[in-house]
Amino acid sequence: MRALAEARLPEEQQQSVVYIVDDDADVRESLKMLLESVSLRCETFTSTQEFLQRAPVDGASCLVLDVRLPGPSGLDFQAELAQRHIDIPIVFVTGHGDIRMSVRAIKGGAIEFLTKPVREQDLLDAVRTALDQDRTRREYEHRRGALKAKFALLSDREREVMSFVIRGLLNKQIAGEMRLSEVTVKVHRHKLMRKLAAKSVPDLVRMAQVIASNGHDPAASSP
Repeated sequence: MRALAEARLPEEQQQSVVYIVDDDADVRESLKMLLESVSLRCETFTSTQEFLQRAPVDGASCLVLDVRLPGPSGLDFQAELAQRHIDIPIVFVTGHGDIRMSVRAIKGGAIEFLTKPVREQDLLDAVRTALDQDRTRREYEHRRGALKAKFALLSDREREVMSFVIRGLLNKQIAGEMRLSEVTVKVHRHKLMRKLAAKSVPDLVRMAQVIASNGHDPAASSP
């Protein structure tokens, strides 16, 4: 495949890794050449088991996966990754796809379902989207981890006050619920806001949502 100079990816994506799993050596090499032509680092594998044995990387990544493979299919492997809680965006490529396969892939969270011979720009666009998605997920997980560490520093009273604050209760109402003086509530509230570096109540509410989430940005599914 020829290089596409006009489709070169931004610098931050040049540090990413694209994994290619396909049992056809010619396909692996052509996909690798295309992606490397836009300065993307690639690693190729002949099977899903070989892919699972790879060394982990600390950076955004995605998987370009053939649907038809010896043994379990690419679609079965997608389900296996989900069961293993391995969260990596997948771009499917196949020479023998149908609507049922594509629907299953997309419902399973795939970024794209492309048929061979793959149009170069379609693959590059799909990989760009996949890497952006994985980068966003990693940034969110890092933020969530940092917030959980701060939340762990709160006292039991501060956490209780926080639970009332994010429900919209005023200091006087919280004092009545907790049978404390309003001054004491204000002190706890000031401390928890400072420890979490929350600038406002809406900011605190968003932090609580992130802390309580399962690792996926709750705002990402908002309309």
